[in-house]
Amino acid sequence: MDTTGNETTAEALRPHAEDAFAHELKALAAADDRPRPARWKLSPWAVATYLQGGALADGTVITPKYVGPRRIVEVAVTTLATDRALLLLGVPGTAKTWVSEHLAAAVSGDSTLLVQGTAGTPEEAIRYGWNYARLLAHGPSREALVPSPVMRAMAEGMTARVEELTRIPADVQDTLITVLSEKTLPIPELGQEVQAVRGFNLIATANDRDRGVNELSSALRRRFNTVVLPLPATADAEVDIVARRVDQMGRALDLPAAPEGLEEIRRVVTVFRELRGGVTDDGRTKVKSPSGTLSTAEAISVVTGGLALAAHFGDGVLRSSDVAAGILGAVLRDPVADKVVWQEYLEAVVRERDGWKDFYRACREVTA
Repeated sequence: MDTTGNETTAEALRPHAEDAFAHELKALAAADDRPRPARWKLSPWAVATYLQGGALADGTVITPKYVGPRRIVEVAVTTLATDRALLLLGVPGTAKTWVSEHLAAAVSGDSTLLVQGTAGTPEEAIRYGWNYARLLAHGPSREALVPSPVMRAMAEGMTARVEELTRIPADVQDTLITVLSEKTLPIPELGQEVQAVRGFNLIATANDRDRGVNELSSALRRRFNTVVLPLPATADAEVDIVARRVDQMGRALDLPAAPEGLEEIRRVVTVFRELRGGVTDDGRTKVKSPSGTLSTAEAISVVTGGLALAAHFGDGVLRSSDVAAGILGAVLRDPVADKVVWQEYLEAVVRERDGWKDFYRACREVTA
């Protein structure tokens, strides 16, 4: 524990990006001799390198944070260097939140100016609130005002984040229109306003697949440059993403490394890709798709859970029996319709696949 009573970064279950990768950000800043926009910690080139990985002249290896087309990252970073906000759009599990956090960490050195969008997100979460004890005692004043993360970002020239923007009620969403168009946040109670200083920008994430989605108004959507994050293009790319994230999460949870688990990771990824794509990897057999998204993020969760099972109740080696229950839980969102889809897939595809007998038996056992 530190002197403030908070857990140290080393003890945090999930450190913020700027803490977890502080050594990489420091090395990039030292090596970065390119022009930087106002109040940016790194140049756009260095931010893109931080996201996509690379090796610096001093030998420092920058690990990839996002495995995907570099042009997508470059467009996102360039957007933040203008006065236009960035909307990261994609189906669930395409690393929107992950990319948003790392962009804010690299640009502003702080990824914590965050508004989490839900159906109950109030207008105060985006604008400002009040310390009611001070408000009642002394009346409206700047001292009684509680700034939102967006207001703080405007005043300090930082990057604010709004997660799941389309889950926020439409009238609350539109609170952002003045902020993004006029770069001003009025405080009518005080007859004042907060003007954004150079360096301010906003990253929002959204998807249109889940229930409870509120469409963005055309006026608000125009204030964003939209960058679509696709699902991994190939199975190899998705396996690489899952393996990297599982390794990072495993180290945070003190789980043993699973170098022998790559075969099971590939199986999980193959199952997820075939079921969500509606066709087997070789293109020969069509399969029904379940109601869930079966995203890369869910594959990471399944493998991490399997690794924990192997560590605590096995011999530390990831096997089919460790991931079977997790796959079943991910697939069976609708217990009736999805069970039929899963059983048909097991019997028509998995059962006939060479080298998958152990996987088939493990899945059959948990399904029964």
